[in-house]
Amino acid sequence: MNKSYSLHKIADEKICPFKEADYSRFKFGDKFYAEKFAEELFDGFVDQHRDLILSDKEIVILPSPYLSIPTASNFLCYYFKKELNSFLFKNGKKACIESKIYRNQTYVTDYGNLDFEQRVKLISNDTYYIDRNFIEDKLCVFVDDIKITGSHEHTVNKILNQYEVKGDFLFVYYAELVNKEVHPKIENHYNYFAVKNVEDIVSIVNSEDFQYNTRIVKYILSLENKQFAYLISNISRKKSNELFHLAISNNYHQILEYKNNINVIKID
Repeated sequence: MNKSYSLHKIADEKICPFKEADYSRFKFGDKFYAEKFAEELFDGFVDQHRDLILSDKEIVILPSPYLSIPTASNFLCYYFKKELNSFLFKNGKKACIESKIYRNQTYVTDYGNLDFEQRVKLISNDTYYIDRNFIEDKLCVFVDDIKITGSHEHTVNKILNQYEVKGDFLFVYYAELVNKEVHPKIENHYNYFAVKNVEDIVSIVNSEDFQYNTRIVKYILSLENKQFAYLISNISRKKSNELFHLAISNNYHQILEYKNNINVIKID
């Protein structure tokens, strides 16, 4: 079995079925909206797939692939898992278990403006690892925030085929672009709706429910010197230290475009 489910359907670029500003803050690390979206997503999901998740299949839940720094969808997945486990508990079923696809990313490009072929080509040089034995013959639920071109799902299916993983696969999305006449660059319209400048980034980083993710770390490390200096001077030392350790954990200090800013905040 290989199926997909999406809560919101995007059919018109001028009509967004969700609040763009909320989605944008979610993509840049505001976990308040990750939890809100996860609750909405699970409610819609369980309406359609109640019988499947209450079957005797052991459930494995997986966020979108990452190495060390979680993606925004990882936090969506975390709260979705909480909703799923509460539902399973109420129905006398075993809790789901979590797994992960490890990804070594090779590029700095923001692919939100790219079409399907460009996205697949860009991520084709990345390397991936999945623990086949851990997920074999289970119901694997892959949670992601948005499906625009299908390149993510294509890549995951390619990995599953490469590792010859057998099981039932269900891809779950908060939103999906269903009108292929709409250019995929609409993704970046949503991503950056509430992020126009470094002041917006500072506001998000200093918010109560903030946690770094891949998108905002890469955005910050790509800032010009003056903007980066402004950001560092307007966030806590604790948060700049966290930024540093996350950056080096993903080997961003070996990427030329990020090296200068990482050296500015390096800890002596």
